[in-house]
Amino acid sequence: MQIHLDAVGGVAGDMFVAALLDAFPEHEAGVRESVARASRGGTACALLAHGDGVLQGRRFAVTGPAGEAPDRPADEHAPHHHHHHDGHAHPHHHHGGHHAHRHWSGIRRDLEASGLSPAVLAHALAIFGHLAQAEARVHGIPVEEVAFHEVGAWDSIADIVAAAHLADAIGAASWSVSALPLGSGRVRTQHGPLPVPAPATALLLEGFLTLDDGVPGERVTPTGAAILRHLCGGQARRSGPRRLLRSGLGFGTKVLPGLSNVLRVLAFEEPGETGSPGHRELGIVEFEVDDQSAEDLATGLDRLRAHDAIFDVVQMPVFGKKGRMMTHVRALARADAIAEAIEACFRETTTIGLRHHTVSGAALTRRLDTVEVTGRTVRVKSVERPGGRTAKAESDDAVATEGHAARQALRREAERLALERLAPARPEDER
Repeated sequence: MQIHLDAVGGVAGDMFVAALLDAFPEHEAGVRESVARASRGGTACALLAHGDGVLQGRRFAVTGPAGEAPDRPADEHAPHHHHHHDGHAHPHHHHGGHHAHRHWSGIRRDLEASGLSPAVLAHALAIFGHLAQAEARVHGIPVEEVAFHEVGAWDSIADIVAAAHLADAIGAASWSVSALPLGSGRVRTQHGPLPVPAPATALLLEGFLTLDDGVPGERVTPTGAAILRHLCGGQARRSGPRRLLRSGLGFGTKVLPGLSNVLRVLAFEEPGETGSPGHRELGIVEFEVDDQSAEDLATGLDRLRAHDAIFDVVQMPVFGKKGRMMTHVRALARADAIAEAIEACFRETTTIGLRHHTVSGAALTRRLDTVEVTGRTVRVKSVERPGGRTAKAESDDAVATEGHAARQALRREAERLALERLAPARPEDER
């Protein structure tokens, strides 16, 4: 799958999450769980239906501890983020009191201790890391000393963790983005006005195509830019025929003059996938086991093979650290049920860690038939190949036959009968 982001109104963390959840609503519960794991007590998120009289989509709303709303003054210049500053070392806006700050090093430690899945954690750290590195360059300080506004910190954590969860759950092979509207004007910070795009945002967007559509304001926020840097890296949109699978719209909070403030998501099949036979998305789960008896491991792997989410399991001997013999296990699972497959692997084996990813697969059209051979019922799988049809008898149905030659003859006759049954009638046979 390839996902293209159409930055109509701009790009912000909340817009990114809302657009993807509009296109992939089945991941909403997972996003809520990941945000709850990563956030300090009391942070919550909600997916809201939203329209501007022209388009209808979703908004991703985050509330902080004790229902505290993000730092979002009514006259904010940033057009579409929860707060005036979603990741700058200097907040864009400050109210009467002084807000505390949190350093990047502390946020990273909290994320690492949050219980997020390894893949989601890796995405979240990479996105936040891009943001921290850009701020460090702008302000000429070590990255570990970058400090985030306290309110901006929990808000950005929610956006970034939600984005990380979706990046992992959807498992797109590639991401691209349209030319980005940079906007214009100034954005207020506690140390004075900064030009739009903000300096950290400009660093993150180096290499991306941009445009000036004449609509002022901050159109790409730092968090939005960090997500783009992580997923797209300046990659251009792919051309050629593709099948559109899904679409979604994510709204920001600002009303733009004469323009819907939305980020649109378009999910496509990869160019090589369109028209390929039996294309499907698959999940791969891999791990090693070195402390489970062969007898019990065999039982566990058989139970994995019988699991609804798993197509097949293969195992092979490998050498691990200190020259130890281990069993490498690879499970082929449904892409939409990879979480269930992972849970089953942890339940049925002694592994304490695994790897998983999504791949594209192709399968030939096949069918299963039964034929009668010398009083025995034999199942035969036939496959439509580019060069013609082939058949394979189920070996288990020949087990009761004594002798190799007899079993081979039984299988060959069953395959011949199956192919004969499936062959189209010849003209002379129809008369």
